[in-house]
Amino acid sequence: MDVWTLYVLLGIGAGLLSGMLGVGGGQVVVPGLLYIFHHKGLAPAVAVHMALGTSLATIVITSISSAISHHRRGSVSWDLVRRLAPGIVIGAVIGGLMSGLFPARVLRISFGVFLLILAVQMAFSLRPSPQRVLPGVLGTTTTASLIGWTSAIVGVGGGSMVVPFLAWCNVNMKSAVGTASACGAPLALAGMIGFVVAGWGQADLPAHSVGYIYWPAWLGISICSLAFTPLGALISHRLPVDTLKRVFSVFLAIAGIRILL
Repeated sequence: MDVWTLYVLLGIGAGLLSGMLGVGGGQVVVPGLLYIFHHKGLAPAVAVHMALGTSLATIVITSISSAISHHRRGSVSWDLVRRLAPGIVIGAVIGGLMSGLFPARVLRISFGVFLLILAVQMAFSLRPSPQRVLPGVLGTTTTASLIGWTSAIVGVGGGSMVVPFLAWCNVNMKSAVGTASACGAPLALAGMIGFVVAGWGQADLPAHSVGYIYWPAWLGISICSLAFTPLGALISHRLPVDTLKRVFSVFLAIAGIRILL
């Protein structure tokens, strides 16, 4: 299959998932880019870091489009975004800068395991205490920083952690999805910058790349994700909350298993 056709398919998948589930689409983009880079003959270590960095770069665009779509439907809590964003950005910058310190195998295993853990949490609907609310400033900032750090390390937009965290704190599921979408852009931008710095001057990088960002893939995926994110948001608002949770958990489980195989 032509590589640009694959970019289009990845963009469609990322856009639909971002709009529907509040994730950035990295769970689809990263495995897809690993496949593409492998067949392009990139060294495995370079391919993994390039896939993660490029994924974050596409998530900047996808998350902005998703946030706009959810904002129009009134499902973004900008107060929550303001509380979470500073910690997320700090964690993402640190995670992106540290990405070059981790072997490719460690990154792959970490990515797959973390998705499976989140899938179990959502599948079994581990319900919070009715009295549970968001922690104070210190607790929220610390949690957000960990989300940002982990997301940058594994190349995702953070929605797969922000959504369960907000749901655990009794935030309405659809509001959690919309808010996670809005948190994705600053997280991905910060992480992307970290991957550019970490990959600057590295050997064996392909042409048309800056650091660990491969711009042809970014262009193809981003254009298509922009077109399909609004459709994903529409589907999200028409699905019952319990169905949305089940879809989210199945999606996480499949993505986690595929990346570990």
